[in-house]
Amino acid sequence: MDAQKVIEKILSDAKAEAAKIDSEVREKQAGEQAGLEQQLTDYRAQTKALAEKAGKDEKLHILAAARMQIAKEYLAEKRKILDEVFEQARRRVQSLPDGEYRGLMVQLMVAAAETGEQEVVIGNKESRIDDSLLQEVNGKLAASGKGNLRLSEHRQNLAGGFILKRGKIKTNVSIDVLLDRARKELEIELAGRLFAG
Repeated sequence: MDAQKVIEKILSDAKAEAAKIDSEVREKQAGEQAGLEQQLTDYRAQTKALAEKAGKDEKLHILAAARMQIAKEYLAEKRKILDEVFEQARRRVQSLPDGEYRGLMVQLMVAAAETGEQEVVIGNKESRIDDSLLQEVNGKLAASGKGNLRLSEHRQNLAGGFILKRGKIKTNVSIDVLLDRARKELEIELAGRLFAG
């Protein structure tokens, strides 16, 4: 075989090999391209699903925050109304006519007197709780074997009501404490209604 034919044979074989390699590369490229397109489609679907979920979560978060804000404002408004109501109640009790105020204090003292041997501490400006009121209370307590309440020489800063004292034990029946207790009970009830469901 002459050199020319050998060169042609080598070139022909090289072209055939090059065509085969080119065909394999194109097939491989097409397969990879299809795989990449499938991954891209999957990625887009996942991204869309995540975006929708994130949007839904954000919407739920915004709604929850709005509900919480409304609940806070509602509670603040109720608290404001409670402040006004209890301030009015405090003023009304303090400004009761003497007979009604004394009647209320008699009822409270009879209910609060555990031993009947206590001192009654009153406010610095209190003038309606006096010895005659204590005589009336002691008269009511006498039937149950109690009835030795006495007015203390010491006074405290009370806006109304009294404190029963026996040694170191004190029972505070001041108007402020009674109203604060009633307020706490009412706030617990209102909070239960507000946050129920």
